[in-house]
Amino acid sequence: MAEKSLSGLTEEEAKEFHRIYRASFLTFVVIAVVAHVLVWSWRPWLPSVQGYTTSLLDTVTAFLA
Repeated sequence: MAEKSLSGLTEEEAKEFHRIYRASFLTFVVIAVVAHVLVWSWRPWLPSVQGYTTSLLDTVTAFLA
């Protein structure tokens, strides 16, 4: 019988869990990075000198014109 650790998993089970955990974490990080890049391209976190309001009003005015 395979020796169990404190977690109750065998070494093979622990390695499998770790592989799934790494893949899930990497997927989450990639999705988060893509989301941050898309939001940054839509509206940078650091506003221009005029601030967000002016640039937002310019965008709406240009859209309606």
